[in-house]
Amino acid sequence: MALAKGAAAPDFTLKGTPEQPVTLSTHRGKDNVVLLFYPFDFSPVCTEEMCGIRDQWAEFGKLPAKVYGISVDSVWSHKAFKATNNIPFDLLADFNKQVSKAWDVQHEKLGDWIGVAKRSVFVVGKDGKIVFSWSSDDPKQKPDLETLKNVIRELK
Repeated sequence: MALAKGAAAPDFTLKGTPEQPVTLSTHRGKDNVVLLFYPFDFSPVCTEEMCGIRDQWAEFGKLPAKVYGISVDSVWSHKAFKATNNIPFDLLADFNKQVSKAWDVQHEKLGDWIGVAKRSVFVVGKDGKIVFSWSSDDPKQKPDLETLKNVIRELK
């Protein structure tokens, strides 16, 4: 079961590019953070989800939160996926599958793959606590973006 609202967000450092590590705790006291876990770059549902956020970026980009996508793909896959789809936010590589496991959003087995991230969304407040948690065992189920935007709008 995914980490619940009110829990302390486990810290992590993941790479968005080979040269650009991102550490969650650097946002503490400064930024609210949205973490969008998803199974795979370039898969149909994941592409639809990430492009859905891209298509609403005029709204998302004005909300008081930093947005990151996270999957078990490599930084090289993320670079191509981001460029191909004009994704305006950073994609982080959980290639060693440690972060999705720590956040309890890892499929034990999904088809032929082991340890793939579940489609999940967390909003972490500036205090480092989870203020919103959503996760699905069904990789085809996408989060409700209107609900997500409303949660972020309520943050300071």
